[in-house]
Amino acid sequence: MDEADVRTRLGAVRYHQLFFIGMHYRRRSTPPLPQPHDRRGAPRKPPPPPAWRPDPAWRQLPLFDQVPRDYGQLDPANRDPVGPWLAWAQHLAHQLAEARGWGRNIRFAVNRGLAHLLTGYVEGDVIRHTELFIPLRALDLPVGHIVTVLEEMRIYEDDSEPSFERWLAERLEGLAPGIRSETERWTRVLHDGGPRSLPRREGTVWLYLNRVRPALLEWSDRYDHLREVTRDDVLTHLKDLHGHHRRDQLVALRSLFSWAKRNGLIFRNPTSRMKVGQHEYAVLQLLVPEQVNRAVAAATTPATRLILALAAVHAARVAQIGTLMLEDVDIGNRRLTIAGRVRPLDDLTLKLLLDWLEHRRTRWPNTANLHLLINNQTANRTTRASNHWISAAMRGQAATLERLRVDRQLEEAMTQGPDPLHLAEVFGLDEKTAMRYADSARQLLLASPGETPGGTVREAE
Repeated sequence: MDEADVRTRLGAVRYHQLFFIGMHYRRRSTPPLPQPHDRRGAPRKPPPPPAWRPDPAWRQLPLFDQVPRDYGQLDPANRDPVGPWLAWAQHLAHQLAEARGWGRNIRFAVNRGLAHLLTGYVEGDVIRHTELFIPLRALDLPVGHIVTVLEEMRIYEDDSEPSFERWLAERLEGLAPGIRSETERWTRVLHDGGPRSLPRREGTVWLYLNRVRPALLEWSDRYDHLREVTRDDVLTHLKDLHGHHRRDQLVALRSLFSWAKRNGLIFRNPTSRMKVGQHEYAVLQLLVPEQVNRAVAAATTPATRLILALAAVHAARVAQIGTLMLEDVDIGNRRLTIAGRVRPLDDLTLKLLLDWLEHRRTRWPNTANLHLLINNQTANRTTRASNHWISAAMRGQAATLERLRVDRQLEEAMTQGPDPLHLAEVFGLDEKTAMRYADSARQLLLASPGETPGGTVREAE
């Protein structure tokens, strides 16, 4: 090519693409080696090399303790992909993924989050929940799975505010300062226990404070302390309440004032000698076939159909259904263990159980969760499914899971005779509950001696 041709070609150039150094495209000199593919066609990445906790032989001591770190300001280009702490974290994440059946997307997201958090990490640093939650959620990364790896490394601290504290501050809003402080102490004793009292369940604590709150708000308009509340004030507040509303509020108020009297916060208990009275239970009623049919039609998935059978045939509570394990199912001997009691597997439940196990094996073949019922959230963990998810399909129906459970026990009492001992033996009921079912069945049989119960799942099926 002579000089004239070169000048002609250069004269025809009107622009030239510029590049930043190190960012232009480089063609590979040799093609990459083929990688093994899984059944979906995606390349299967090799597992990370084994790694252990880095040797803390020497480290730079921090100048200030507990300085919050802003993970949202980290530059992705400055992440260290080969750091010793990140290598150890990726090795632990791979082991947890293999043990708990994490999918490919979860593994990739966990490794990405670990690279985001462990950039610049040194021995002795603590990664706190309040510092990592917002940055990881902004990147749509699985916080729970990443926290599991950090807990395995023992470099994580959960400094988040418990939901109980937020709820308590909200419920105490609007009370007089003196009444507020005394009520808060009483609520914490219910929740945490005391020298002479055991801690109550959190749901019980919620009910007690919610029941006394209307009266406390009313008295806060004219009083500053509980010691100013008189017996007439309590009676005035209760006179417009009836039935279980009056009973529930009186029980909670007696608990509050009895605690205050024992701790010397009041001079006299204004609720002393106030009788709660015997609670009169209504007669339990059977479900009609139309209600059961609608509930059966609403169960459209293998999981909901099995849940429906466990409640309607075996009278299992929602919490008992959620805690069932795979080892509680003995298909060979046709037995099912619910809450420690062995029950025979009928044909309907056995069929629905086999359908669910096949669906579970196909949908989550690598899950390590040993609970019988799992979903998309719990398949990658070892925790049980929530009560909300278990009862979601029957929510809004007349035949809820609780109504189906009651209907099954009442049907047993009417079919086999209103014998409390039989009900206690079959369903594991305490004596008072068994007597209540027996009394209801006896009254229903006397009211309609020629009728037989018809609202059962067996007949609906």
